[in-house]
Amino acid sequence: MSLCQNSQESILGFFVDHANEMMSSPWQSPVFLDEEAVRPLLRMEDLIPAMERALADFSAGRVVQPVRSIIAVPEHGGFMGLMPAIYGDVMGAKLVNLFPGNAALGIPTHQAMIALFRATTGEPLAIMDGRLITEMRTAAVSAVATKLLSPPNVRTLAILGSGVQARAHFRALSQVRKFAEVRVWSRDPQRARALAAEIGAESTSAEEAVRAAEVVVTVTNAAEPILRGAWLKPGALVNAVGAVGPKRRELDADAMRRAVIVDSREAAMHESGDVLLANATIYAELGELVGGTRPLPQAEITVFKSLGLAVEDLAAAKLVLQVLAERKTAGAG
Repeated sequence: MSLCQNSQESILGFFVDHANEMMSSPWQSPVFLDEEAVRPLLRMEDLIPAMERALADFSAGRVVQPVRSIIAVPEHGGFMGLMPAIYGDVMGAKLVNLFPGNAALGIPTHQAMIALFRATTGEPLAIMDGRLITEMRTAAVSAVATKLLSPPNVRTLAILGSGVQARAHFRALSQVRKFAEVRVWSRDPQRARALAAEIGAESTSAEEAVRAAEVVVTVTNAAEPILRGAWLKPGALVNAVGAVGPKRRELDADAMRRAVIVDSREAAMHESGDVLLANATIYAELGELVGGTRPLPQAEITVFKSLGLAVEDLAAAKLVLQVLAERKTAGAG
């Protein structure tokens, strides 16, 4: 059956009609969900608790997941990553490409696809666009960290960066905290001003954005530190999201001498320049804190270093299929 319909509604209708069969019946052909089909099905209010469960399960050893494999594409300044995992009744992998030069072309720097299979039989369930899932689940994980590691009465958010993740983090963190003041900085002042106008924030220098901020987000592609530990106020939480790779970092060594939380110890020791270049001590995985197997840190300042896990992608992809199935059931009722 061709999915080349004349409207997004007819495409989405096809997926809804087949959702239950995909999740329960054997020998069904997998369906393809592009970004516009995924978008209305993936809600941040559902995704944040799904990430909490996935992180807790990962740290409790209920997920089979190797560290991602990364292949450089030096002639085009890009990277391709392979991220497989087995998680409960599903297994699969995300193929994700990072091409920083795309920004100058008006193309998203991250491109990704997720393949989802039934873990009991290996049957394919779905292939779906992973760019939006990567965007949203990354911000949702930072929201989990912010909910757990920042006081409920925080008022000021600093965002260092002005791209897709800056916007996604503003939306996600606003789900768990009510910020009275938001400050934005970017290496591109014009983009910083545009983002500030879009979300009702103030465009400032990096230091001005960070000083007195209770929650800080770093979402840049910087290779050298753009945040100094000396700028951080007591009680601050830093969600460090950008600069993936053992030789890249966004935070200086002083900032990393705080209580450091990671999504995966193994991944951090392979992929995080923020951790490796500062020789930082890892206090806990975020999933250990969510699951209660480690107490919350009592340090003045906390840094959550996010690298992104395949289990997060699988949990988000499964959530998309579950929402499809629920809509099918509701429509039948």
